[in-house]
Amino acid sequence: MKMSSSVFILDNGGYTAKVGSSSESAQAIPNCITKAKSEKRRPFIGNQIEECRDISGLYFMLPFQKGYLINWDVQKTVWDYIFSKECCSVNLNQTSMIITEPPFNFPSIQEAMVEIFFEEFEVASLLRINPSTLSCYNYRHKNSTSKCCIIVDVGYSFCHVIPYVNDLKIKAGIRRIDVGGKLLTNHLKEILSYRQLNVMDETYVVNQVKEDCCFVSQDFYGDMNIAKRLKLEENSIVKDYVLPDFTTVRRGYLTEPGTNADQQVLRMNNERFMIPEILFHPSDVGIKQMGIPEAIIDCLKACEQETWPHLLSNIVLTGGSSKFPGFQERVQKEVRALAPDEYAIEVHLPEDPITYAWEGGKLLSKDPGYANLIVKREEYEEEGQALCYDKFDI
Repeated sequence: MKMSSSVFILDNGGYTAKVGSSSESAQAIPNCITKAKSEKRRPFIGNQIEECRDISGLYFMLPFQKGYLINWDVQKTVWDYIFSKECCSVNLNQTSMIITEPPFNFPSIQEAMVEIFFEEFEVASLLRINPSTLSCYNYRHKNSTSKCCIIVDVGYSFCHVIPYVNDLKIKAGIRRIDVGGKLLTNHLKEILSYRQLNVMDETYVVNQVKEDCCFVSQDFYGDMNIAKRLKLEENSIVKDYVLPDFTTVRRGYLTEPGTNADQQVLRMNNERFMIPEILFHPSDVGIKQMGIPEAIIDCLKACEQETWPHLLSNIVLTGGSSKFPGFQERVQKEVRALAPDEYAIEVHLPEDPITYAWEGGKLLSKDPGYANLIVKREEYEEEGQALCYDKFDI
């Protein structure tokens, strides 16, 4: 059988699915179905949310819970939309599909996924792979001299720290922290609702507040002292966030305090850096786990000592929450403080950490060895799930 004409990469994240053909660039599509209070009858699938006139009080139906795909009806609906003419217009019978899944995914989820793609979507061939493996491939492709790297994937439900040596995942070194973008948004909702305005139903808007306002502090106690200052002219951290009114303001924005008297605002002070701080100290919200810098050092200890200098000089940050201003510098500083002095530390933040794994999939699809990684539909029909277990080393 000749190789199918096109490869479609589906980086199936808990918050956004990064999708597109290997001949195009990636689209980030919300991996959910949303319903609005004002338009109850109509569900918005994926990026149809942009057509919603009033995004206050949105109700979300998510396929992922705690990082794992469990709601297949919602996921199938989103996938159907992605492959439709309205979105990516994919001819699945002629397509080789690369789909991502989290590390240590449950076998039942893996089986259901393979079954759906071969038996319902009838794709020509399939590759099921971790997004971190695609990120590693992308990084190694651009840095061919580096034999090792640590991928730090700061996702929607979890942070994963995964070491790779000679392109092989060191499973004993994988560390997971139960903190991600979802927890940060939920914690910000609780703080704002307690201090200022009830926003417990405003997940979508508060997520935008988080993205627009928050930064990672380089000197937490120094910034805390600045945030305590009552005089606005002495407090460089305090800002007002103008909330959207969905007529003139579609998305909120940051402004200097006191300049928007006629609009509804949230006064953002120490919340701006306390929320991302949870990534470094999960115990702040009662999660008894180590923060990202300690997890990097702990994952290192599970690898051979001769790989340490190579791993520490190739730390790669991916995922939406790695985009907080100051995140890269803080990880660099804290890993430097924890690591042995004789090793150089280099933390790399890609231009777009959200689509970085997808770009790796695009590069992998053009690799001469790609044909050896996939399972073709005829092979699946002959040998079934057992072949997928052998082929896809997750």
